[in-house]
Order: sequence, then C-alpha cells, then structure tokens
Amino acid sequence: MAKIKIPYHKEFWEIEVEDRNLMGVLESKAHHFKPDLSQEEIVKKALDHPIGSLPIETLVKGKKNMVIITSDHTRPVPSKITLPILLERIRGVNPTIDIKILIATGFHRPTTQEEMIHKFGKEIVENENIINHISQDQENLVEVGILPSGGKLWLNRLAMETELLIAEGFIEPHFFAGFSGGRKSILPGIAGAQTVLANHCSKFIANEYARTGILEENPIHRDMLYAAEKAKLAFILNVVIDAEKKIIHAFSGDSQLAHEEGCSFVKNLSKVNKVNGDIVITSNGGYPLDQNIYQSVKGMTAAEACCKDGAVIIMIAACNDGHGGESFYENMAQAESPKAVLEKVLKVPMEETAPDQWEFQILARILNEYKVIMVTDLCNPEMIKNMHMEHAYSFEEALDRAYQIKGRDAKITVIPDGVSVIIA
Repeated sequence: MAKIKIPYHKEFWEIEVEDRNLMGVLESKAHHFKPDLSQEEIVKKALDHPIGSLPIETLVKGKKNMVIITSDHTRPVPSKITLPILLERIRGVNPTIDIKILIATGFHRPTTQEEMIHKFGKEIVENENIINHISQDQENLVEVGILPSGGKLWLNRLAMETELLIAEGFIEPHFFAGFSGGRKSILPGIAGAQTVLANHCSKFIANEYARTGILEENPIHRDMLYAAEKAKLAFILNVVIDAEKKIIHAFSGDSQLAHEEGCSFVKNLSKVNKVNGDIVITSNGGYPLDQNIYQSVKGMTAAEACCKDGAVIIMIAACNDGHGGESFYENMAQAESPKAVLEKVLKVPMEETAPDQWEFQILARILNEYKVIMVTDLCNPEMIKNMHMEHAYSFEEALDRAYQIKGRDAKITVIPDGVSVIIA
C-alpha cells in the first residue's frame, strides 16, 4: 500500500493507494530540491546578481517615488521574506523615497486586511502604503496602447505615473500563460478589466500554445510582454518555492530576461513524463491556491493531461472561499451541460469576453471529457454539484466512487501538487 502526502488547505493529507493500482506518482523536483543557502540568503544573492539590469540600489538613486507591485492573497509569494529585504535595500540608498505597494489583484476581489497581515506581516501592513488594484475602477486606469491581439491596454494609474516601477512575484507552471511571474504582474496583475477580458478571450484559451510550460508562440504571453514593456516595468524579483512554500531559488533584474532564466530553471524541475491513468488524483498545492473552485481548475489541467479516455479526476482542494467568481459559477451552474458551455463560449468574440470566461471555458473542456470528484470538507457540496462535478468529504469516499465507475482494477496516477508540474 502506497502512502502519499497531498497538500490540502494549510496541512497535508496522507492518502493510501494500493500498489497494484498505482501507475505513478508525478512530482516536481522542486519539492525535493535542497538549497545550500537560507531563504533570506537566496533572495539577497539574487539581488546582488541582477540579470540584464543594474542593481535595484542603482535604479532607485535620485528617485522621489516608486511603486512595488506584489501578488494578492491567491498567490503563495513569501512576501514576509522578500519585501523587507527589498525595502531595506531601497531605503538604504534612498531613505526619503515615497514607496507605494500595489497589490496585483488582476480580476480577483481585493485582498482583505487580515489577508494582508497573513501575507506581508503586521509591521509592513501598519507602516507601508499598501493599495489594492481594482480592475473595474476606470478612474484609476490609464489607456496606454493596443495589445498585439488588438485589445485596448488599460493599466493602473499609480503604476503609470510613478518614476520607478518594479515587481515581486514567483514563478511556477501556469495553465494558459505558460508560467507565472514576470510580466504577469502587469497583465493581468494591474490591468483594467477590459484588458484582462481581451487577453483571456476564448480564442486564445483554446490556442494549442496557451498551455502549461509554453511561452513561444503563446498569444497570451505575447500580450503580457507588450503590457510589461508599455508599463516600463524596470526590475523584478521572482522566487521559486517548494511544496512547503519555502524559497529554493530567486531571480532578479530585467523583467523579461530574469523571468526567462527563472522559467528555464522551473521547467527543468517541473517537467515530468506523462503516466496515463483511469483515475488521476491531484491537488492545487494547498493554501492559498486551493481556497476556491476557480483557482482549483489549474490543478485539474495537470490531471487532464494524464487522463485515459473517460477517466475520473479526483481533485483534492479545500475551496473554503467558495466558487471564487460569480460569473464563473453562474455560467457553469446555469448550463445544461459542460458541452453546452463550450459551444457557447467558443462563439464569443474577443470584445465580448465575459468575466471569468477563461476559467469556466477550461473547466467545461475538462468536464466534457472526464468526470471530476471534488474532495473537500470546507465547501458547500451543492455548489460543487451545481457546477457539474461530484463531491466527496474524504479521499476514501472519492476513491470508492471512482472505483465504482472505473472498476477495482483501474490504473491510478497521482499528481500530489498539480500546479507544480509540466506534463511532457
């Protein structure tokens, strides 16, 4: 009997799968990577050796003001470590500079005070000027160009009017942007709703290059690079984390060059060979990425890549914050079937992209081919069932149901952290 640890909310579950059924356990090598330096030392070393850029200390000299973009409550960026180091270095050479910290909420809800304290620490929240980006707040947006895709580029006014714009974030595989980090701090991070909708249109989401681990020829990535250039994103600090959300590597410097080097590192760690299963078990990496159904679609795409025809996906995700998007929920719940969702969404032109459309498009794509059993004891089961999925309170309950569907001899693939792997 194989025992496998699966991240769930703020803990780990240990699940058991019989050896005769288990075909493979697919894990990123990042989870077993042992750095020689402490997390703080890794960040400082990256800042000491920027890629394709002058050091941050040089960039801030003589500046009166700057904006630091940071990730929101849905991203496990270890800002309690990174931000204090950045702030110390900046103020070490420019103690009077006016610093605003802009939370890249993208199309998400604002980050709450409690979530800020959890993410940044009480000292930073009480002493720094932290602002939530609101993508629908048109008064605080500026139109700065036309994306390669044809959509209008609206960006946060604070970011566009500051003397120096930098960003912190983390790099992991991303299910349609290829990788997170770098340019994603700008688009969707601090972009207007209209811009996010254009970039996440159904045509792009359906594109064969808009997939995990792919940057080249990815139309979504192309728009994002343009947005970062127009925003004059001068410097990034991006980290790579393991299953415990600890920093194992960091990259700083030019927003494109440093990001590309970071993506190469992550790709080498994350790439795993496909093992197809009748039942595929996965997660969304635990908190904060598994706090709603919306985010959990990401982990499902890793399972999707390993499914045999008619497979069952067991998705272990807390979803304690519910569905994660009203439009996402309504478009799934009100549809007759996932196929109906797909047929409808693929006819929607770019300029009419609906909020959360990309997420329900991908979920419908998965559900049109496979059955999904969502495992959680922290979310309303009726919500999950309304979205054309099954619900189980425990892994054992879900596995029993999957065996009923696929038979006791079903072959099982386990992906402990679905958002950390690139299936080859």
